[in-house]
Amino acid sequence: MITIDLVAIMLLLLIAAYSCGGGADFGAGIWDLLAGDKDRGTRPREIVDYALAPVWEANNLWLVFVLVVTWTGFPRVFEAVMSTTWIALVFAALGLVLRGAAFAIRKPTLGIRQRRRLGVVFGVASVVTPYFLASAIGGVASGRVPPGNRQGDAITSWLNPTSVMFGLTALTAAAFLSAAFLVSDAHRFGAPDMEAYFRRRSVASAGLLLLVMLVALAVIHQDAPRLFVGLTSGWGLVFALVAAAAIIGTALLLNRRIVRGTRLAPIAALTALVLAWGFAQSPYALPTTLTIKQAAGDPDSMRWLVVVIIVAVLLVGPALALLYRLDTTARLAADHDDRDLTETPTSTHS
Repeated sequence: MITIDLVAIMLLLLIAAYSCGGGADFGAGIWDLLAGDKDRGTRPREIVDYALAPVWEANNLWLVFVLVVTWTGFPRVFEAVMSTTWIALVFAALGLVLRGAAFAIRKPTLGIRQRRRLGVVFGVASVVTPYFLASAIGGVASGRVPPGNRQGDAITSWLNPTSVMFGLTALTAAAFLSAAFLVSDAHRFGAPDMEAYFRRRSVASAGLLLLVMLVALAVIHQDAPRLFVGLTSGWGLVFALVAAAAIIGTALLLNRRIVRGTRLAPIAALTALVLAWGFAQSPYALPTTLTIKQAAGDPDSMRWLVVVIIVAVLLVGPALALLYRLDTTARLAADHDDRDLTETPTSTHS
């Protein structure tokens, strides 16, 4: 039982890692989409390009880990989720592919019209992917994904009030996380105009995220009462409060123009949100039909899975840490191109 719980917690932490790494990428795409026309949007998009280019592919590694651990450690959950919420997952997969292709091709594309089209694809896909991934999780959390192959409804399993609120929360959280990151990126690139630009958006998205979380609680109270109880008691409540405190703390830091800590605080917020969901639906892997213990694979496989996860993290973790360190200290930015991000445009960004 200890091994099963350990694997479950490791899985939650891997989901949190993807939520933070991938969420920052998706949020950057959202701000890219909302940046406006060529005159208003050029500077923000330059910051997005510089900040995202070194790490956006590496962050998908966490998603691979999540899929492998779920498939190996909890095969019945993997079967049920993949076969029931497959429509949402297909949209998410398409978004991942289109988003990556558009971002990779946009930079070397010479035609302005083609760059704009690729930018729209990049932005829209950055909305589609996290929304549908979170909507599938919402279907699981609300008990709409029963065990077995295609035993749940292929539509209502991800198109329901709880799933919609999970999707909106994911989008708002990604925008909040990314804006906070981009404030730090603009600061290290020496672009005070963009630092102020993303600071305003981070503070605004922090307030919006808190509002969406409150609305989500109200919706979950009506649509998924058991999940509501889990979120408002025990460890679910503790992590929900930690998430709210971290969101407020990030907004206060940014409002006072303090850059230090504006990466760790939003990471703590998203990690706490993931843990709040996980502990809220415990002890079920598929509420309320399959417990975590019932969903676990063979005991020997679970023990070896713990070893494999630890070895994989020890092998990959230092490399990713080095990549993130080089990126956050601007040591990779010089290779992008010769544009000077420190130039302040004549127009004022709002």
